[in-house]
Amino acid sequence: MAKRIAIIGSTGSIGCQALDVIRSHADQFQVEVLTAGNNVNLLIEQATEFLPNAVAIANEHHWERLREALKHLPVKVFSGNEAVADLAAFDTVDLSLVAIVGFAGLMPTLKAIRNSKHVALANKEALVVAGELVTRLAWEHKVSVLPVDSEHSAIFQCLAGERLNKPERLILTGSGGPFRGMSREELRHVNPSQALQHPTWRMGDKITIDSASLMNKGLEMIEAHWLFSVPPGKIEVVIHPQSIIHSMVEFCDGSVKAQMGIPDMRLPIQYALGYPFRLSSDFKRFDFSKFSELTFSPPDTENFRNLALAYEAIARGGNCPCVLNAANEVAVAAFLAGRISFDAMPDLINKCIRKISYVSNPSVEDYQLIDSETRQLATSLL
Repeated sequence: MAKRIAIIGSTGSIGCQALDVIRSHADQFQVEVLTAGNNVNLLIEQATEFLPNAVAIANEHHWERLREALKHLPVKVFSGNEAVADLAAFDTVDLSLVAIVGFAGLMPTLKAIRNSKHVALANKEALVVAGELVTRLAWEHKVSVLPVDSEHSAIFQCLAGERLNKPERLILTGSGGPFRGMSREELRHVNPSQALQHPTWRMGDKITIDSASLMNKGLEMIEAHWLFSVPPGKIEVVIHPQSIIHSMVEFCDGSVKAQMGIPDMRLPIQYALGYPFRLSSDFKRFDFSKFSELTFSPPDTENFRNLALAYEAIARGGNCPCVLNAANEVAVAAFLAGRISFDAMPDLINKCIRKISYVSNPSVEDYQLIDSETRQLATSLL
């Protein structure tokens, strides 16, 4: 029987690549739900092709166009953020792929878990903001949270068969982005167009900027902490420009397991959708003869300060990672709009961490208020 999939954020980079995987394995998967934020035209195309049970558009202004375009098809049509979250927990869904970027992915993730739906998580912010809550609920409802990020998928694969062996260290790899090796003075003058030219990965704008600033590695470190129950001090980031080794795990005997492959997000997406089975693919294979060397170096946390801020935020705990995430989302949007320089983004984030009141044990409502308060503060500081 085909696994029934909800894709929350189907018009984004991860969502579109997930549909590519499903096209290649039409006998394995059935698209049950599709949702989007604003891209109503692409959502209409996807719904027409895959004929899901239901679709939702977060921007309610597009509901009428969506309903009219699909009125002759057996597809239920909804709108609004609440509807998006509800469809992540749709009765007929077996697995929800949460591929929305940013804080917006938290509520669909929580809704799916609370309704005992397994989650393939491409939204790292849900764990960054509320990792303790998400992991506790997943345990209580006996559901799996399967990582889709290439780094966390790599660690997940390295830990397969090692249930009795606790990892001593997690090693997250990163390409270093397009500005690797630049000084702070050079970073002051880079522009959004340059920052969006990632050397190895094809991603959405927000995550590409996070990669350029190394905030992405900071968010991934926090996510890894919650996914694998490893202290932040035992999660190391290394720069690996070739992006062939996607991450590694070191064990108590000193042995290191690495997951390797050509950088293609469809691979970890397919692994999460098909888990526990590996499905065949025609993805490009790695050719050892074309890579004479694989290099590694420590990250530059003096010029790329966001990574250090992420380690500080998870060390302080409480609402600090939530503040970090919200301030970063405002900073990235401002940089893309030309309102702030690249090197000023960590300054803005740091100010928000210092100014927002500390909450040691936030509730879901607290997270929502803290996110909103931080965004207002960050916007006022621009």
